[in-house]
Amino acid sequence: MQNIFIVGSKGIPGAYGGYETFVDKLTEYHQGNPELKYHVACKARENGEFEYHGARCFKVKVPDVGPAQAIWYDVAALARCVRYIRENHVEHPVVYVLACRIGPFCAHFEHQIHKLGGKLYVNPDGHEWMRAKWSVPVRRYWKWSESLMARHCDLLVCDSKNIEKFIHEEYGDVPTTFIAYGAETL
Repeated sequence: MQNIFIVGSKGIPGAYGGYETFVDKLTEYHQGNPELKYHVACKARENGEFEYHGARCFKVKVPDVGPAQAIWYDVAALARCVRYIRENHVEHPVVYVLACRIGPFCAHFEHQIHKLGGKLYVNPDGHEWMRAKWSVPVRRYWKWSESLMARHCDLLVCDSKNIEKFIHEEYGDVPTTFIAYGAETL
């Protein structure tokens, strides 16, 4: 059985945005498949676990620290994944991080996941660092974080050919794959 740990969406159930819809439909489409087991981080006000579409959903309590909440959440969720993998002797796990928010911590988690026999995949999302909605310091952080995550993962899973092209132009010969995903939401 392949264990896949997903970090970076707000969680399921709930269609908050693209990542949440992606994870919801991914687990729905694969529920009942005995060869796959999903473990999905869910941002919450308290810790705990539940099952949804056959996925083990683990709640990650996140304090109200303003805009840094997303970074705190991803780091805490990754730490929980590593602990679960270690304690349950999960063989050859794949940890899939959605978005490039935690670049400064990525090398640390890559090392831990590799020590446990796993792989770290990252979906680089769009060019967050280019979005005008962010202040200049936040955009600089996003760009720096993206560059660190591109260097410290086993595979960048791009959901756009243009993002994949940009990744290669910007960061050179980093491992990427293109997967066009979408879901019916009706």
